[in-house]
This record gives sequence, structure tokens and C-alpha cells, in this order.
Amino acid sequence: MADKKRGSQALIKSMINQDIKYVFGIPGAKVDQLFEDLQYSDQPNAPQLIVTRHEQNAAFIAQGIGRLTGKPGVVATTSGPGVSNLVTGLMTATAEGDPVIGLGGQVPRDDLARLTHQSIPSKELMSVAAKSSVEVQDANNLSEAFTNAYNTATSGKAGATFISLPSDVLSDNVERPEMAPLAKSERTQTSPTTLNKVIDMIKNAKLPVILAGMRASSQEVTESLHKLLEKVALPVVETYQGAGVISHELIDDYFGRVGLFRNQIGDTLLKQSDLVIAVGYDPVEYEARNWNVEHNDQIINIDSISPELTVDYQPDVVIEADIAGTLDALTDALPADYKLSTETVHQLTELRQVFDRQNEVKTTAKPGTIHPIDIVNELQKKVDDNTTVTVDVGSHYIWMARHFRIYRPRHLLFSNGMQTLGVSLPWAIAAKLVRPNEKVVSVSGDGGFLFSGQELETAVRLNLNIVQLIWDDGYYDMVKFQEEAKYGKNAGVKLGKVNFVKYAESFGATGLRATNPDELSQALDQAFNANGPVIIDIPVDYSDNIKLKSALLKDILN
Repeated sequence: MADKKRGSQALIKSMINQDIKYVFGIPGAKVDQLFEDLQYSDQPNAPQLIVTRHEQNAAFIAQGIGRLTGKPGVVATTSGPGVSNLVTGLMTATAEGDPVIGLGGQVPRDDLARLTHQSIPSKELMSVAAKSSVEVQDANNLSEAFTNAYNTATSGKAGATFISLPSDVLSDNVERPEMAPLAKSERTQTSPTTLNKVIDMIKNAKLPVILAGMRASSQEVTESLHKLLEKVALPVVETYQGAGVISHELIDDYFGRVGLFRNQIGDTLLKQSDLVIAVGYDPVEYEARNWNVEHNDQIINIDSISPELTVDYQPDVVIEADIAGTLDALTDALPADYKLSTETVHQLTELRQVFDRQNEVKTTAKPGTIHPIDIVNELQKKVDDNTTVTVDVGSHYIWMARHFRIYRPRHLLFSNGMQTLGVSLPWAIAAKLVRPNEKVVSVSGDGGFLFSGQELETAVRLNLNIVQLIWDDGYYDMVKFQEEAKYGKNAGVKLGKVNFVKYAESFGATGLRATNPDELSQALDQAFNANGPVIIDIPVDYSDNIKLKSALLKDILN
């Protein structure tokens, strides 16, 4: 007879079988058996338990793990408010296609129908935030529940899954064996007939443009995209989550990113195109009603999932198959002598000249502050292709998305599905765990930083050299400048002053301040060579924010 084990031990063994490296969260009475068994597990390769300062931030870190690795990050919390604090994190992961598994403690089974301490309908609550939400009623089902949660989190459009765990289920004995590691799915291929139709559409188009979205940013898909572009030079526009799919070697094919306001070079190119090839594009990133106002002549949708159809997005060809495999087949099938016309190449060259001048504008800032372009340019000088940069939501987010260059996928992270405040530092913690030998930079505003700034203690405890930039202006500025554009005045956006240098020091981190580009350059050098996390407080002059909405095309305030 097999050795007896508790439900929590079977759950841990299931995590090991699916190669889970970390569990993030906060303990409590309804989930303490799992935390005890994680902390003192004698199982080789048991996940490392990392306690955070807030459940929402634990979910964000797990989301960061999911985005960076393609494998679910795991977050565990206690019942009641422990579970409800996961909602924003799981909702963000689901919207933005990042695999996460949420584990929520629950009252014992015989208390589920009673008004007892911390009893809430967790499964029902999470059904609107996650792809799937289940409650385990028998310890023998734990391994199956976890493995199915893993499979659901990674299949189709990735996202969050949730498992409610009554405390007595975690402590009950288990008799069944654990589920084995999941087998890798086989690549699916598009039909030759469809592939030939796509080839004809590309050959007959005057200006075909690739729109690379969130599901184009996996390493596998990016490599296949590179092979295609090495054979055929086609212009590429990235979404924010597609950032980095274009390498240094293919930079002539890069025409910027699109998102938020319809006034970028990429928007101009999409408008002029008579064939948009959408690769791994998700409408939550940038709705077609923004970039496809004039309704392009033709659209090809290449994705691993079926697209959402609207009056603004009705592709002429839909390929629902393995994206990398489809791009490989397309590369093989395209004629070797295919190339864009001389007229189109000239058109793209003129557009590129305008695009390349964007970062070279002359800037002026008030004394004691730094212009956003200067912050971006100083940071650009200090990073390399292996650096991971996580970006919170705010005015800085728009400047970074438009002007900061990155040449590897999933090395510049944005929340552009939910635009959730507070993600940057938790994502940076995830990045430093996944990529311990590479530089990691977190970029936040002074408003968004304090949504999750308490996790600076987690970074200090783990001795993670994360460089946290805070663009400091004393406002929720992304709201402020849009209110002023719409109403001529602002409301409800003013913040109080915070000494972020002392804030950093109070956590045992290093605190620096930079008030001009030279000071920022020196501070970045010091920060990257420091032991542990560093905050750099940067007073920013956002006077030029109105240029963020200046229209190359008719602007759409979001």
C-alpha cells in the first residue's frame, strides 16, 4: 500500500510534476497546511515559498512569471479577503493572456453553507476573473484539479485559473497517485489551400503590413517571424505586448508600436495598408475600431485561437493553428523572388525617416526636473538586449511605449489589456527570479508605485538588484492630461508629496534622486552596481504631454 499523504502534500507533488518553481502568497488559517508543507517539504524540487506583503501583488508576481516563461505562476492565499484580494491580479492575467494558477483557502466543507468566519463563495467570485474556477470537495481530486487548472491556464488564450481549497481537504488523506507531467501539444498546420490563398493575397497587395500582437511574443513565434522577415522584408507594427519581436538585425522592418491614441507612425502605416497580417493579435491590446477606422481592404488573422469578430474586425482569412508552424509554412511557400515594389519601398523609407527622428527632438524641462524623452534616452544608453524593463501605467507608460526600444520579446512588459496600476515592481521581482543574472528595471509613476511599493521589502528580503525608477510629478498624470484635453481643467488627480529616497531607505534599500540627465546617468550606473534594490526618484516635467495626443491622424481619447 502506498504511503499515506495529506492533500496538501499531493498538491505540492503535482506542482513538482508540472515544474512549478515558486508559490507566492500570504498565509492564513484556512491555507496554513499548504504553507507548512511547502516550507518544510522533503520533496526534491519543491516550489520555493515566497511570502509577499499583499495578495494582489503576489498575483502580479505570478502573472509576471507566467508572461516571462509561458508556464503558470502560482499564488496561494487564505480564505475570505485573502481570496477577494486576488481578483484584480487574476482578472489582469486573464485579460492579458498570462497563465496563472490561484489557490485560495476555504472554510471546512461543513461550514460552506454557514455564515462562518471568512466564508465567501470563492469559486463563484473567481468565475468572472479566471478562465476556470473550481472547488475541490475530495482530497483525491486535488492532483487532477491542479493539472487541469495548469492545462486550462496555458491552452488557447492563456489566462488565470482558480482552485478553492477547503482546509479539511488539504489535511485529508490521499490514496490516488498524482498526475504525471503534461505532454506537449502537437503543432497544428493550416491547409495547403488556405496557405496558397494567403500567398496570393500577399503577392497581390501593394502594402502588406504585419501587426504583431501578444501571442507573437513567445520565443518560438518570434524566431519563426524572424525567418519570414529574413526571406521577405515586410513592415512590422507591434502592439505593446508584442514589444521586442523585431531584433537588431531586422530593425529596418520595424515601424513602432500602436496603442491608446491613434496617432503613431504605426497607425499611419496600418491606415495606408491594403493588407494587414495580424499575427497573435488580441483586441484587448488595441481595439480594431481604433486602428481600422477606414476598414482595411483585406485582413489575414493568424493565431492559435479564434478571433473575436466585430464590425471593425472581420478578417478575410482566419487561420486558427500553431502560429510558429504557420509562419514557417508561409516562409517556405513564399516565392524566393517576391519583394515589395520600388514605389512601396520609397513610401516606407520616407515614413521611416519621420519615425527615426522621434527620439531626436530638442527638449527643455523646468529647472530641477527632467523631460520624459531625456529619461527614456538615458535609460536606453544603460541597458542591453538582455535587460528586462517592466512598466507601470501612467503618462510615463505612453512615453516608454512610443520611444523606448527593445529587441527581444517579453523584455519590455506593459499592462495594456486592463492597464492595471501597480504591476511594475511585482513584475520586476518575477523577472529577477527568472533572469537572476540580467539587469531588471521597473518604471513607475509616483501614483502607481504606491499601489505595490510595499513589495520593496520583498525585494530587499530576497536581495534582488532591481532598479526602480519613479517618474515623480505629484499627480495621477495620465488622467490629468486627458481631463485637461477634454475639459480644459482637471479634477481629483493631485497627490501629496512623498520622499521616495527616505521611503527606500526605510525598507533597507538604496534611495537616489536625479534632477537632470547627467545625475540620472550617474544614478543608473550606481544602481546597477548596487547590492539589492534601488529607487531613483526622478522629478519629471510633463509639460509636453499634450504632444502625446497631437494627431498624425484624427485622435481618439481613450
